[in-house]
Amino acid sequence: MGETETYTIAGPDGDEESFELPAGLVDVLSEQGETPSRVLSDVVVQAMAQQAHVIAHHSEGEVPDDIAAMNETAAELFEERFGQSLEDALGHSH
Repeated sequence: MGETETYTIAGPDGDEESFELPAGLVDVLSEQGETPSRVLSDVVVQAMAQQAHVIAHHSEGEVPDDIAAMNETAAELFEERFGQSLEDALGHSH
């Protein structure tokens, strides 16, 4: 196995999780002057918004109101962060 870098995410309740990524991968994904923490948080926001979308729009059956609200909030946070709608980023809408 190649070299790795360790990153840690902290939750709102103080819980923490550390994980390894290949050394240099975060740098490859970053734009000039962007910090590793910003790159990782961008990826997390994107992934969570996509997962909320999948749960709300691509699951079978009725979506509970709380899940629909989480999806809406995730989409709003995505747009605030990236300056484009999640629908545009995903290339489809519902």
